Amino acid sequence: MRSIACTPALAAVAVGAVLPSTTLSAQEPDLVGAWAPQVYVLADGTRHQVDGRIFFTDLDWTVLFFVTEDGAPRRGSAEGGTYVASGEDLVFTHRYHLSVGEAMEGLPESPLRMDLRPPGEGAEEPSTFTIEGDRMTLFFPSGNRMEFARASAF
Repeated sequence: MRSIACTPALAAVAVGAVLPSTTLSAQEPDLVGAWAPQVYVLADGTRHQVDGRIFFTDLDWTVLFFVTEDGAPRRGSAEGGTYVASGEDLVFTHRYHLSVGEAMEGLPESPLRMDLRPPGEGAEEPSTFTIEGDRMTLFFPSGNRMEFARASAF
């Protein structure tokens, strides 16, 4: 019987061939997971407190958030669909949408809205994002932005 010497380099190659790679490029921040919204900043600088979660899987996203005043919900939105991220670009495809809300500073009243689009027919929302440590900021085409903390750190 013939034996093969196992050097550290050979062991590393063998392990690398068996285990999937989970290393992220420095250019591709880890968007996947749950994020807790902290503040909603309108394009005019008005700031609103928010509570809820946004979840990203490898392909899908879902958000439930409330704009609050003195801890009480005044507006709410539940949305979801698929997304594509590349660098700092993030394109949301909206398949599901449910929202309603009272008028607040910088935000008009929002009557109850419910949308359910067939797969492949969602409205696209080209946005951008940044992630610094456990903080993420989403920048929307409206000029508004929402700031988040990674839910596991919150």
